[in-house]
Amino acid sequence: MSLLDILLLSVALAMDCFTVSIVAGVILRQRVWGVMVRTALLFGGFQAMMPLLGWMATSSFASYIEAFDHWIAFFLLAYLGIGMIRQSGREEEQQNFNPRSLRTQLIQAVATSIDALAVGISMAVTGYDTLRQLLFPLFAIGAGSLLMSILGFLLGIRFGRSIRQRLKPELLGGVILLFIGFKILITHLG
Repeated sequence: MSLLDILLLSVALAMDCFTVSIVAGVILRQRVWGVMVRTALLFGGFQAMMPLLGWMATSSFASYIEAFDHWIAFFLLAYLGIGMIRQSGREEEQQNFNPRSLRTQLIQAVATSIDALAVGISMAVTGYDTLRQLLFPLFAIGAGSLLMSILGFLLGIRFGRSIRQRLKPELLGGVILLFIGFKILITHLG
């Protein structure tokens, strides 16, 4: 892969992190740097780790992983999305979907990085033979997701205050997560 290919790949893999971070920013309503940085580090870390795991699994496992990776991503995103939609109907004091929760952040990090596992498998079968060759692509993927997550949070916080008065962000976020899950599922089944 060329440098441009690697950079484009890192941006493409970061899009789900970006979208989820926007929703989390809308819900947070204010800059909580600890939450934002922890989430971004988890997103970036999982996005970098999954291709490595896929690469290490080698091509002999590719058919097994590719057969169900989209289902895992779909169910994780659907779980989060349905939970958010259910929360949108409750009074604010009763809502328990919390982007500050480490559990929520971990589920989101895994769900948004499942596709990166398949990228690692494709790297293994397209000539990345050593870990040394993989270091820059893994760094680019992780850094891209981290940066796009922080940007997503900031955009969600900045524009979320006006949106929150008109829309229920939990409902919007739940629908977006379901959309991402269905998109992953349809892309892989189609």
